[in-house]
Amino acid sequence: MQTIKDEYMVSGDGRKPRLVAPPKACDTHSHIYGPADVYPRFPGRKPNYGASLEAYEFMLKRLGLERCVIVQPSLYSTDNRCTLDAIRHFGLSRARGVAVTKKDISREELQRMHDAGIRGLRFYLLVDDFVMGDAPEMAKRIAPLGWHLQVQDRGNWLPEAIPLLKKLPVDTVVDHVGRTPPENGVNDPGFKALLRFMESGRCWVKISAPYLASADGPPHYADVGEKVRALVSVRPDRLVWAVNWPHPSHTPGNKPEEADCLDALLDWVPDAAVRKAILADNPGILYDFDR
Repeated sequence: MQTIKDEYMVSGDGRKPRLVAPPKACDTHSHIYGPADVYPRFPGRKPNYGASLEAYEFMLKRLGLERCVIVQPSLYSTDNRCTLDAIRHFGLSRARGVAVTKKDISREELQRMHDAGIRGLRFYLLVDDFVMGDAPEMAKRIAPLGWHLQVQDRGNWLPEAIPLLKKLPVDTVVDHVGRTPPENGVNDPGFKALLRFMESGRCWVKISAPYLASADGPPHYADVGEKVRALVSVRPDRLVWAVNWPHPSHTPGNKPEEADCLDALLDWVPDAAVRKAILADNPGILYDFDR
């Protein structure tokens, strides 16, 4: 894959974390933005900068992460070529992916994507590739492959979404600790609904992007930490961790420190065995690395 020219590039630089990641530790949510002349951007969508494989690999090495999950960014809508090329670069021993497809995708194309390492379908509800009403039909399409539905929205969205998600024939993965309003903390109705959904074993939650729903901010993100502790108390076997590189809500020169997000687990999840599950064992199961 080429590097981007004439655009801002996100660096993989930063400090080394205090947390020593276990073997097979996995970043379960990051994006690659390739050259615009090779991978055209969807009109009107951001960011307008590059996030190269080289920089991403450097960041993974700095954090001590062996595996990764490349998530299709909204920047490319349903054109998954950049994501699939990134998975191919790492190889299936190290990488998996989550795609955004057209609604009428064929069984044959879904199978080709599965063979290429895709294990989930992304419903990023802040753009219009999918709406929640598409979930039942798309879940039926992906169920034979064992994929999950990965969902992200923000605000007070969970109380309405969860009753529909519970009825699907596939597991749900909720991004970024649910992105519930920070001012409500663990008492937020949507977050309480998320905890109940997790109890069913049909819902996974990503501990990721704490800056998207934190009033306290870095480096500790204490308010998000309270939510993570509550999630751990319910179903630690349904939690995974992610970097959310290259942090699309930030400009390249103002990105969060990835080591802060990893080191926060030392406080949020003090049990080393549970941390290992979140960082390595759980993603090995969810993304079909170890079967």
